Amino acid sequence: MECELIKQGFEQGSCQVFDFTEGRLRKACEATLKYEHGIPYRLINAVFLSRPEHYLSIYQSGCNLSCKKCHAWRFTQNAVGEWMSPYDVAKEVARYLNDYEITFVPREHATSWHAHELCKSCGSCVMHGKRNKQCPGILGIDRIELSPQGWGPARNIIAFTGGDLTCQPDFYVKSAELIKGLNENVWVLLETNGYGLTPNTLDSFQQAGIDSFWLDIKAYDAEVHRRLTGVSNSRILKLPEELKKRGFVFEVLSLCIPGWVETDQIGNIAMELASLDTEIPFTILAFFPEYKMRDVHAPTLRQMIDAYDAAKDAGLRKIKRGNVHLFVHTREEYETLEKIVGREGL
Repeated sequence: MECELIKQGFEQGSCQVFDFTEGRLRKACEATLKYEHGIPYRLINAVFLSRPEHYLSIYQSGCNLSCKKCHAWRFTQNAVGEWMSPYDVAKEVARYLNDYEITFVPREHATSWHAHELCKSCGSCVMHGKRNKQCPGILGIDRIELSPQGWGPARNIIAFTGGDLTCQPDFYVKSAELIKGLNENVWVLLETNGYGLTPNTLDSFQQAGIDSFWLDIKAYDAEVHRRLTGVSNSRILKLPEELKKRGFVFEVLSLCIPGWVETDQIGNIAMELASLDTEIPFTILAFFPEYKMRDVHAPTLRQMIDAYDAAKDAGLRKIKRGNVHLFVHTREEYETLEKIVGREGL
């Protein structure tokens, strides 16, 4: 299959995945994407209501990057899963809309970042008959659903996550069109590394009705980004402006990785975002050792606070921390963090 990025004049992704059927590495678009009678099919590892995002997540096999830190490498760097067409995706979405009591949120809240405004996923209201003191107090108990990852609402959002082949847009375009055909008030979200989001692809996604993006900016420093992922980040750093220009809803995520992506880089990413719009939601996620970076430790509480301060000093107003359990180990540490970032930042 011809590389769509090369056809458009861009560098090919770092997109080698292991194909167990052939016992060798192959390009992701060849091992985890196929066409039958003109219909695109993707290898899908799982489909379920995910937490803490509170939306239906479609976990894709295969990716156009080979990140050393990948937390989902078992199915993104290996060709595993079930072949699904956009029509199969639409069936899963129809089942989701039928099986759960859907909580409808406005399009501007079609992000993971806004999920905790509704529910913290503790399940206290269901299991103990009373709300946790951190509960937003917005939803009734009838809106709290049990899924494989815990308690929470089922929002009107369908997300494509895990691997990323947005460089081959047909599958996403057709899936979005079919989802919108079921209900135009169901929002379609792409969790993405951004590498496949060329101007042509973004225009196609806009026309198809895709609503929002969760953009994972993995590093600000160009050399670090290439060592982490295998590719340049020059286009990725420009994406927030391209997304905003086209009217997409979006949020940005960056991992705090000791020795790799620390306060200075997170601060620089935040400054780029703030120069565009100080209201862009930004999540600083704590790294945990995985895949080819098992020798790198998780960040400390001090490192995460410093990263938060850098993002705040850059001018961003909507900042959250993720994977709090990795750097907060006592009640005292939690209370210290809460005083600094506020309850809304956790």
